[in-house]
Amino acid sequence: MDFNVKKLASDAGVFFTRAVQFTEEKLGQAEKTELDAHLENLIARGDCTKNWTEKIFRQTEVLLQPNPIDHTGARIEEFFYEKLDRKIPTRTTNGELLGQYMQDAAKDFGPGTPYGSTLITVGEYQKKLGGAEREFLQASAVSFLTPLRNFLEGDWRTISKERRLLENRRLDLDVCKARLKKAKLAEAKAALWSEEVDKAEQELRVAQTEFDRQAEVTRLLLEGISSTHVNHLRCLHEFVEAQAAYYAQCHKHMQELQKELSSANGDTFPNAFAVSASTSGISAGPSPLSGGSAPGCPAASSGPLDPAPLKIEEVKPPATGTRKAKVLYDYDAADTSELSLLADELITVYTVPGMDPDWLIGERGNQKGKVPVTYLELLS
Repeated sequence: MDFNVKKLASDAGVFFTRAVQFTEEKLGQAEKTELDAHLENLIARGDCTKNWTEKIFRQTEVLLQPNPIDHTGARIEEFFYEKLDRKIPTRTTNGELLGQYMQDAAKDFGPGTPYGSTLITVGEYQKKLGGAEREFLQASAVSFLTPLRNFLEGDWRTISKERRLLENRRLDLDVCKARLKKAKLAEAKAALWSEEVDKAEQELRVAQTEFDRQAEVTRLLLEGISSTHVNHLRCLHEFVEAQAAYYAQCHKHMQELQKELSSANGDTFPNAFAVSASTSGISAGPSPLSGGSAPGCPAASSGPLDPAPLKIEEVKPPATGTRKAKVLYDYDAADTSELSLLADELITVYTVPGMDPDWLIGERGNQKGKVPVTYLELLS
C-alpha cells in the first residue's frame, strides 16, 4: 500500500487548524466570513426543500404501506431488487387476499347457501378492489415516490457535499485572514517579519480564490432547486390523478356490489331466517302485525296492512319458541307498534301465528314491539 506520511500529516494539520478556527468562532474569539445574502437565502430554501420533501416522502410511504412492521420484509426485498436492477415481482394485496379467503370459506359453507353465495360475490369484488389498489401503488411509486427519492438520494447528496466543501474553504479563508493579521502585528514590531506578511497575503489570495469558486459552484447547484420544485409539482399532479382514478374505480366497484347485493337481498334474508325459524319452531306466515316493509329496509314501515291489527300490548309470549337475540344496529321505531333498538343489546324475541317472517316480537324488560329480523343476530 502506498502510504504517504507527508500527505497524511498535512491533512491532519489542515483538519486541526479548521477545528481550532471553528471552535473559536463558536466561542466568539475569531471572526467569521459571512456568505452573501443571496447565497444564504438559497441555502435556507434548499434546507427547507430537503426537510419537507423527506417528510412528504416518508408519509407517502406510510400512506401506501400503512403497517411498516408487516411490510419490513417486503421493503428489504424491494431494496435488493432495486440494487440488482431487476423487476420487483407482483405481490398480492390485502384486498385480493381477503377476497380469496371469502371465496375459499364459501366452498366450505356451501356456495348454494345465502351466506356462501354472498361470500363469493363480495370476495370477487374484494379482489377487484385489491387489483385497483395494486395499480394505484405502482403508479404512485413511479410518478411520485421515485422522483422524490431521486432528489433526496441524488441531487441533495451532491448539494450537501459541495456545501461541506464550501464550509471548509471558508474556514481556510478565515485561518489565512487570522494569520495575515498576526503577521502584520508582528511586522509592526520588527521589520524581519515582512516575509511572513508576504507569505500570508499570498495564502489569503489563494484561499479567497478557492472560496469564491466553491461559493459559485454551490450557488449554481442551489439555484437548481427551482427546477426541482417544477418537477415535483408535475409529479404531484400525476399522483393526484392516480389517486382520483383509484378512488373512482373503487366507488364504481362498490356501487356494482351494492346493486348485486340489493337484488339478492329479497331472497337471501327471508330464506335465511326461514331456515332459523323452522329449526326453532317459529311460524313464518303472513302477519296482520307487519308494517309491509321490504327486507333489509324495515325503517320504511308505513303501518299495519290489516284494517284491524292485533294490539301489541295484547300479544303474549308463547310457552316455547322464545329466543335471545343480539342487536346488530341501532333502530328507531317508526310507530308505537315497533320497539326501538340499540346496537349490542340483548333482547328476547318470538313470533306469533300469521306474522311476517321479516319481523319478530321483541321484548326488553316491560317494553314490547315489532323488531326487524335483519337487525338481529339470533343466539339461541
